[in-house]
Amino acid sequence: MPKDMRKKLFILLALGSLTGCHCLCPRWQLRQSQLRAYQAYNQSQMLASELGQSQQMASQLSTEKQLAEARAAELQRNLSVANERLNNLAQERTKLHDEYKHLLTNMPAPGNSLTNKHFEDLCRKYPQFEFDPITGVSRFNADIVFDSGSNQLTPEGLRTLQEFARIMNDGDARQFNVLVVGHTDDEPVVQPTTRAKHETNWELSAHRATAVVRQLGKYGVSEPRMGVAGYNMYQPAVPNTNDGMRSKNRRVELFVLAPDASIAGRDSNVSQR
Repeated sequence: MPKDMRKKLFILLALGSLTGCHCLCPRWQLRQSQLRAYQAYNQSQMLASELGQSQQMASQLSTEKQLAEARAAELQRNLSVANERLNNLAQERTKLHDEYKHLLTNMPAPGNSLTNKHFEDLCRKYPQFEFDPITGVSRFNADIVFDSGSNQLTPEGLRTLQEFARIMNDGDARQFNVLVVGHTDDEPVVQPTTRAKHETNWELSAHRATAVVRQLGKYGVSEPRMGVAGYNMYQPAVPNTNDGMRSKNRRVELFVLAPDASIAGRDSNVSQR
């Protein structure tokens, strides 16, 4: 082959090689750009999804915050109303207490100074008694307690009543009358055997007082000097929070009254034995 022909062929092959390389380089770069664009698109989609979830959560939290604020405002209103009611009740209680004190202070003392002196002498002689000169009532400090649902006197109750009767049969104390007041706890009468004897706590409280009066009669206290009352569960000595407390409310109280004390249904002219 002539030398000039070989030179031209070499030049053409070289140009062909250069042309082929030039065509391949942009295609590779294009693929790289497409891959980066695809990755950027996927990342953009993920960020958009996370943004949507965050916005939804923010909206939900905002709604919950509004509900909580509305609930807090309602609770604050209820608290304000409750505090106002408590203040009103406290004011009414204070007013009633002041009226009660005024009535006690200004009402004429029951009986007379001689009767009060006899009561004071009785309390000095027998420490078991306490005397209120305003109401003219003396109370025996030892209550008679009972088992649940029962009006049966316990041995301790019998000893207390025996001591009380001994005092009331003493010379100076024979002029006074006795009021026996029965109480119950807050448990209703439910046992059939108990209901057969005491239909409700009203009967049970009165039956307890009656049992005490009958026992005092056996110990020599004249029956015309005595009276009974039953208060059901409505005058507890302590709150009925547990069985121990309830046992203290199943009781009978003993009150000593002046001969001329005003008691419903009592005729002060009735002769006493």
